[in-house]
Amino acid sequence: MAEPNRSVARKGRAGGGPVNSATPLLKSVNNKEDIRTALFLQIKADLRQRLRARLRGIPAARRAECSAGAQALLARQRVWREAKAVLFYAALPDEIDLGALLEEALAEGRAVALPRFSPETGAYEACQIDNFSRDCAPGKFGVREPSARCPVFPLNRLDLTLVPGVGFDSDGHRLGRGQGYYDRLLARVAGTRCGVAFDEQITPAIPVEPHDMTLNCIITPTRWMEFPGR
Repeated sequence: MAEPNRSVARKGRAGGGPVNSATPLLKSVNNKEDIRTALFLQIKADLRQRLRARLRGIPAARRAECSAGAQALLARQRVWREAKAVLFYAALPDEIDLGALLEEALAEGRAVALPRFSPETGAYEACQIDNFSRDCAPGKFGVREPSARCPVFPLNRLDLTLVPGVGFDSDGHRLGRGQGYYDRLLARVAGTRCGVAFDEQITPAIPVEPHDMTLNCIITPTRWMEFPGR
């Protein structure tokens, strides 16, 4: 799934510090609460830039190897083996591609869904597919999503939701693209919420807000992280 502008990197120096880069923003606020909010948002924006710079440095061949490694590791996990209904995502070039597992799930008769943007609600919904190539086409934000003929799949029937992002930390926090679309979707899904990332996307700490959803687990090409009680 995609949020707006996922395929377009933010302009600016990837390694810029939050204090200097926040200065123009701070000139537009006039009280302490607004300043705290502005600084917090700037810290998240700077972190996105740094993580995107890391992703741009991964060669295409290694991205393919990492996608294969992450899928092999996920296939060994109990949450995957027991999931009968899975919400996948259509990977962008800077995301782990789970296409092989998606095809495997379809062949095994599992319920496979992908996010589709609903203009009526301004939010994403899960829609079931039978064939990725036939059933999916570029959507509102240029990312492949189920066509209008694909039925909506109830979010409370999902066993596993596979979640992309810009960054993740070892406490189960996720940094998205900045629009909040995935957090609003994750707030409504049932089952396990599993982040999917390159190792380069794991960072010591993600700044979080009250509406940010925590994950139950995270998979990378080399690591499986679980967060009991989430």
